[in-house]
Amino acid sequence: MQFVEAGGARIPILGLGTWEMEGRDCSRAVEQALRLGYRLVDTAQVYENEREVGDGIRLSGVPRNEVFLITKVWTTHFAPNELVRSVKDSVSRLRSEIDLLLLHWPNPQVPLAETLGAMARVRELGLTRHIGLSNFTVALMEQALALSAEPLVCDQVEYHPYLDQTKVIEACRAHGLAMIAYSPIAKGRIKNDATLAEIGRRYGKTPAQVCLRWLIQQNVVAIPRTSKIERLSENLDVFDFTLDDDDMAALFAMGSREGRITDFGFAPQWD
Repeated sequence: MQFVEAGGARIPILGLGTWEMEGRDCSRAVEQALRLGYRLVDTAQVYENEREVGDGIRLSGVPRNEVFLITKVWTTHFAPNELVRSVKDSVSRLRSEIDLLLLHWPNPQVPLAETLGAMARVRELGLTRHIGLSNFTVALMEQALALSAEPLVCDQVEYHPYLDQTKVIEACRAHGLAMIAYSPIAKGRIKNDATLAEIGRRYGKTPAQVCLRWLIQQNVVAIPRTSKIERLSENLDVFDFTLDDDDMAALFAMGSREGRITDFGFAPQWD
């Protein structure tokens, strides 16, 4: 496993996303992923599966200090007292402290300075080791960096070959933040892509593996989601080849601002 270091955190470059995973399927996927060699698991309050994620970590038998656990505070909990309470509830459900706590989406209804003050407080209380952002634009990221009394580790955003995230990547690098990519294989849309299939054939890899390798070579953390054991193994098998410059360029050329998959009415004005 490779790692990305930012803001004092050492983050495994490949992990398991758990959005829309429920019940025993969720805990079993987390358990199997960790047994296969994953060391990063991502969840969120709004996923309503923190308890199952915690169960999977314990069932895996992997020592807790070897697992990097991310969860995210939902926007309705951004007021300071509510944020602290909600994080205590997350820790109770996970039955574990948190390695990296993120603000899930920007919420302009609560002053960002107050929310970040509460994030610093939960870190002081020992509920989380690190704090960061998710779905923040460059302008909001820079505002958060200016307001936060504690180091911010990352911005977690949608990123795959179909979505151009150049501005966000450059801003993360300029400010020493890690970038974490959710939906790194575009929710499976890449599996029938002719360009990715052709590149994959030359390396003996699948389109999904090509996508993940492309992200890793950018030093971007990727958190693909799957509950299928064979896919868990496939997604992890990306450390034995290197895409050449032409193939990297071919994947970059696929991206555009219109390639976004995850968007909501409360989303910020994207870069």
